[in-house]
Amino acid sequence: GTWDLSLEGGRRRCVLTLAMETGPSGRVARFPAGCRRALPLMAGIGGWLFTGEGLRLVDRNLRPVLAFAKNPDGMSLGASAENGERYNLVPLQIAAMLPPAAPGAATVTPAANAVESDTPASAAVPEKPAEGPASGLYALDRAEQKDVCRLEFALPPEAGKDTAPVRVLADCRDSGITVFDPVSWRFANGHLTLKARRGHAVSLVAIGEGRWRRDPEIGVPLVLRKVEP
Repeated sequence: GTWDLSLEGGRRRCVLTLAMETGPSGRVARFPAGCRRALPLMAGIGGWLFTGEGLRLVDRNLRPVLAFAKNPDGMSLGASAENGERYNLVPLQIAAMLPPAAPGAATVTPAANAVESDTPASAAVPEKPAEGPASGLYALDRAEQKDVCRLEFALPPEAGKDTAPVRVLADCRDSGITVFDPVSWRFANGHLTLKARRGHAVSLVAIGEGRWRRDPEIGVPLVLRKVEP
């Protein structure tokens, strides 16, 4: 799949594809030439290999350059280079929504909670439902880099539809977004879901003032914020 490789504590990053086909040095790893400038360590990468705990990026002689294992968050991978630099590897294909509950699964309602806690259901104050994103222009901030890309959120084409188009504007400087290539957005259950042309999805949650962050928050911070044209 496609992954986001970043240097911990810095702005440098690279989008690479770890393919399943076999090459001269393990399995094939593909990445833009610019990765070697952003992360000089990538100049020595010849391929990648599965390991029991994660994966390894290896040189042309199959010697490990970065041996990745799961980070404490359970969703990203981390590895330390020989010089002590720490790298994080995050999949771009992040599942955005949990599967629906199985038929017959128990559902706890506010009224049920009220009975169990000896509190009248009528006394419970219903939570205000989260508001979805407004249509229009959004800027993408990644870590300390501001406005690296802009996305245009359109309104649903038909009344009652919960999915609407989104497009990446020209001059986007974020290779992760251009590779992900979002084509639609949807808001449900408090989550903004960006869906890619190939069917992958990324989930974001509101953090106030027209801003949305990736959820779960792993790897390099990613924030969408509403801006004026």
